[in-house]
Amino acid sequence: MQYNGPNQYACDGNLLVDAQKVEQETRQWLQQVVVGLNLCPFAHRPLQDNTIRIHVTDCQDEETLLQVLFDEILLLQETPGEALETTLLVLTDVLQSFDEFNQFLNLSDQLLVDRGWQGVFQIASFHPEYCFHGVSADSDENLTNRSPWPVLHIIREESLERAVARYPDPHLIPQRNIERVSALTPDEKRALFPYLFCH
Repeated sequence: MQYNGPNQYACDGNLLVDAQKVEQETRQWLQQVVVGLNLCPFAHRPLQDNTIRIHVTDCQDEETLLQVLFDEILLLQETPGEALETTLLVLTDVLQSFDEFNQFLNLSDQLLVDRGWQGVFQIASFHPEYCFHGVSADSDENLTNRSPWPVLHIIREESLERAVARYPDPHLIPQRNIERVSALTPDEKRALFPYLFCH
């Protein structure tokens, strides 16, 4: 698999959507929401250092997606962290339903176990329809994990542990994030999450 460099998108075939537009929307969400609202206090440095890879895939079934996910994790494993810290795998076709996306996370976690990557990598998830268990679909709380496209975020466990060790009260981050997005005005929500208001 050819490495295209951080912050670049790659296509697995003939996308039915504009891959560059998908990458730009994902990058905007990363800059304005994830970093701009400080939802992830550990994302600023790799974004600044240009060590975040955004890979846009048009694969259309879960079996192919598992292979793409495997390739992306392998790429991270084989690339030094100072060159490539983390990867956002953005899905344009498969798993557009949140229920199906959520079920696929079991397969992605099993992939980590089967390949001996448990404790080395972890996968965070974001989706336009993201809904936490036991939370109403229209709750502001869900905004913390709502992205313009379904995203599988591959994280290096070692890097995360170092970042958490340097951050005061990391266990309070989820509650702070809920409070932050809940305090947004309607106009701010429309500006930051336009894809939630397009229908």
